[in-house]
Amino acid sequence: MNDKTSRAAAILFIRALLGIIFFMQGYGKIFKFGVPKLYNMFFKNFEKTFLPKWLVWGTAYYTTYVEFICGLLLIIGLFRQWTLYLLALDLLIVSFGHGLLEPIWDLSHVMPRAVLLIAALIIPKEWDKWNVDEILFKK
Repeated sequence: MNDKTSRAAAILFIRALLGIIFFMQGYGKIFKFGVPKLYNMFFKNFEKTFLPKWLVWGTAYYTTYVEFICGLLLIIGLFRQWTLYLLALDLLIVSFGHGLLEPIWDLSHVMPRAVLLIAALIIPKEWDKWNVDEILFKK
């Protein structure tokens, strides 16, 4: 196995692992709870903050569906850059939300995603050879 193949395999692993983490998060939110139940379980407390209710509802839908859809897109490598940007925004929103309700002492959910996401963002897209973007949009 040469260096380019090993690099492509490592990038696929980073992208797929991050995609699976987000996809399964979104999958659980959609199919295990559903957004209305999820809202009552986790988002309702934000109504006690300065955030307007419409924004809290919008955030519940955004984070749920971005995690699900972008997680899947990241696994297969379709629209890689936009997917990473949307997931970065998702991670910022989630981190802000958790910090708004209580201090963030436990970073065990945020940090692995953040590290993988930063790695995926700084890896040149030309190095990511095993993806659907490469097949559909090859120049």
